[in-house]
Amino acid sequence: MHYPLFKQFAVLFVVAFFSQALAAQHSVAREWNEALLQSMREDLARPHVQARNIFHFSVAMYDAWAAYDNEASPYLLGKNVNGFTCPCNNFPKPADVEAARKEAMSYAAYRFLMARFANSPQSTLTVSRFRDVMKKLGYDPRNYSSDYTTGSPAALGVYIAQCVLQMGGQDGAHEGNNYQDTTYRPNNPPLAVVAAGPDEGVDPNHWQALQLKTPIDLDGYPVLECNCLGRSYSTLIDSVDENGRRRFTGTQSFQGSHWGKVKPFGLKRQNRKIHRRDGHEYILYHDPGKDFFPRLDTLGGGGTSKDYMWNYALVANWSALLNPDDTTRWDVSPRSMGNVQRYPRNLSELSEFYDLHTGRNPGIGHTVNPHSGQAYTSKMTPRGDYIRAAVQYWAEGPNEETPPGHWLALLNYVNDQPQLVKKFNGKDRLMNDLEWDVKSCFTLGAALHDAAIAAWGIKGMYDSARPITALRYMATRGQSTNPELPSYHPAGIPLMPGRIELVQKGDPLAGPKNVNIGKIKFYAWKGPFAVTDAKTQTAGVGWVLGENWFPYQPKTFISPPFAGFVSGHAVFSHSAAEALSLLTGDVYFPGGMGEFTVKADSQFLRIEKGPNTDVSLQWATYRDAADQASLSRIWAGANTPFDDIPGRLIGDEVGIGAFQLAKTYFYKDRDRDGFFSYEDCDDNNPTVYPGSVEKCDGKDNDCNGKVDDVMPPCKG
Repeated sequence: MHYPLFKQFAVLFVVAFFSQALAAQHSVAREWNEALLQSMREDLARPHVQARNIFHFSVAMYDAWAAYDNEASPYLLGKNVNGFTCPCNNFPKPADVEAARKEAMSYAAYRFLMARFANSPQSTLTVSRFRDVMKKLGYDPRNYSSDYTTGSPAALGVYIAQCVLQMGGQDGAHEGNNYQDTTYRPNNPPLAVVAAGPDEGVDPNHWQALQLKTPIDLDGYPVLECNCLGRSYSTLIDSVDENGRRRFTGTQSFQGSHWGKVKPFGLKRQNRKIHRRDGHEYILYHDPGKDFFPRLDTLGGGGTSKDYMWNYALVANWSALLNPDDTTRWDVSPRSMGNVQRYPRNLSELSEFYDLHTGRNPGIGHTVNPHSGQAYTSKMTPRGDYIRAAVQYWAEGPNEETPPGHWLALLNYVNDQPQLVKKFNGKDRLMNDLEWDVKSCFTLGAALHDAAIAAWGIKGMYDSARPITALRYMATRGQSTNPELPSYHPAGIPLMPGRIELVQKGDPLAGPKNVNIGKIKFYAWKGPFAVTDAKTQTAGVGWVLGENWFPYQPKTFISPPFAGFVSGHAVFSHSAAEALSLLTGDVYFPGGMGEFTVKADSQFLRIEKGPNTDVSLQWATYRDAADQASLSRIWAGANTPFDDIPGRLIGDEVGIGAFQLAKTYFYKDRDRDGFFSYEDCDDNNPTVYPGSVEKCDGKDNDCNGKVDDVMPPCKG
């Protein structure tokens, strides 16, 4: 985002002060980690690109650390990775290994970040931040030498950064072309979101770009002074010209449709499929296929139309839960939230998993905190406040670092907890902060990178509709419940009393001369344009015409610029949760609970006033947090259940695979079972996974590396 000049100086002062404070508290790796996160917050909001940035950054840091280690093996330095070779000759061993590591890591991070974020919208601020960190650490930012054979740690760091950047130039991401896929062509014309629609001729089985405003040149416009308020304008940038000027055309372009071709870290060839659509090749890892992807028969309503209708109708139904005046109260503590026992395995099981009326998943909660031995304390909270806070918290992260950046920030939160024991997999020797920060960032970065490749490969191939297209499409056709009722259409939306109904005579929505009689109406959130002052107003919930329905998103964003199937949030979150569970050797957050508190009337919601009360988002396990992140996208109206569940299942596999490969770089000649892995769990029981109920049966039912660790302790 663009800042007025005086605000840039203010931000620079804060960054400088923050860097000084961190120097006394955190490792060099963490310092650069925080600099990366802040730069991601100011960069374009492209989750798949930022996941790649995190991984490449972690490679640069890890290789600079591992270059001086006797046991760990670098990932890229001296290796051939996916066809790219980074040669490495011998170099003198330093007298002070720790000092050499910190220097090499800093130069590797600095040179990588300077190059990768050179074209960021806030490049001036970003560059100043990176230089400031270097100066505070006592290093010369003007050192460009890469001749590491002299024994210079700085030169080694510069060389590693060069290798990582060169690898990125040929990994299939199209970085040199601003990450654009020149082969993708949308199947649908854009949807003008402020008009009723979509128009005739739209295929509800394909993604549809959104059209918001008339063309506008962003360069020279501080965001605070332009119609495209907020950082999300980046999702609508159509092109970057030869002079680097960004053009906002008001119409989205599909981001990352080619991402399945990006070179992965731990994704396996046996889990890869190659598909063709519209004459182009798509590479998919963990393809969920026909088990989860419904299509709407626009003429006869056959095939999987009923599944399609139910999924999107649930999204419309849950929109009514975004009610600031909701009197329903939930216990939002781990006592009642989380600990989902089993996920659906196909479309037919989704209706048993999601509660159509309450907005819940069938999590049974956790009776006892295994770290304290005490019961979790109930925390009753208004449902409308809780859902709205959770939606905003998980959207792009509380500070807008994008979903993968959010999990990097959560890693930092975990690492700061005094209860965390920094042992790899919870079993190895105790690590110092530097080693832990490097290895944990590398493991998580690998999981997030592979998650983006898996998710966006599927998004590109299936090219599925977002709820705003599907719901408006069905609503404009009519209702599909009863042929004897008015406005029947086989491709219409099913009626749900109190939620989805027909406009009747005398209805406030009937309009001039009863023009809207027989149309579909939703009882739902009234939309971002119902608010003119987000500091003092709420949109509220009420009856709206289905053809004008909006998700719970800001008016400058509305819906993501890529397909819904599968949910990126679900894949990112579950991949990260599995990686963190295995990394720490514990499925629980340190101390048995993670927490984020949203203060009442703190403007945290951004798009409207609220919440009305303090809201605590609490999670016992990493998977509980991932499940909440996944569910939040349905509450927001951005995804459906059929987007969500396969994303969770894919994320689980991706995170486990990334961890299993990452540990092979950290330790040489270790037996596979030298550390806890999910292969150590009860493989004969398909319902066993982290977070499930531990039993007194001599098995590790909840896959936390401990047998029969129940409260009270097992006897006999």
